[in-house]
Formats: sequence, structure tokens, C-alpha cells
Amino acid sequence: MEYYKQNKVSSCTANDDGTYEGVVSGSSDESYSVHVDMEHPRKSTCNCPLANCKKVICKHIVAVSLCVDVSEAECFKNEKTLYASEEEERRTKKYYKYMSYAKCMSQRELREAYVELMIELEEIRLKEKYGK
Repeated sequence: MEYYKQNKVSSCTANDDGTYEGVVSGSSDESYSVHVDMEHPRKSTCNCPLANCKKVICKHIVAVSLCVDVSEAECFKNEKTLYASEEEERRTKKYYKYMSYAKCMSQRELREAYVELMIELEEIRLKEKYGK
């Protein structure tokens, strides 16, 4: 809400399909492009580092939504809380699933799996960084 109150939304326009486009100044003087879907908040997007390519409702999305309708802020807040709760539950389930699997592995198998995962992670990060 602070970005809305601080007038960081430099533009907010309605699209024909009922969604909205906005531009919000970030904390580091960078501007972020925001797409807000008031009917389906999780379809809203922002190109900030937190929300880019993720189903995360960031403060920039909230700021644009408040420009559209202040009463929608509570809806977005509820969606964000629900998503965070669901994400934590998914993460916990994955943790126990993989921990159960790891307990069945020998030390050698664990080391090999770890090395393979680290190599794969490095390759994924390079692809994300350089797009190759």
C-alpha cells in the first residue's frame, strides 16, 4: 500500500478486457511494468525481480490495483496470503518426500546426487542469465 500512498504509480490505464496496465517507480528509481487482472489476481504480472515470471503479487501490483479500486486491496492481500500459505505447504511436502528418499540412499549415492544437482543448478542459472 505504501507505493500507492507515495504516488509511485506513474500511469494506470484500462484495457478493453477489463485488465489494467500500469507503470510503478521502484525503490531504486527503476520503473516496473505492471499488468493487473482484478478478476483473477494471480494472473497479474510485474517485471520486478520479485514477481517476474512468478505468480507473486508484489507491491507494484498492489499499487496499481489500488489506483483502480481501493476496496480491491483487501482481495489482493487475501490472495497473497493464501498463495504464501499454499506455497509453504507445497514446500514442506516436497521436503519430506525428498528427505524420505535421501534416507534410503548410501553416502556415495547422496554425494553423487548432490554433485549432479549442483551441476544442473549451475546450468539452469547460466541459461537464465544468458538465455541459452
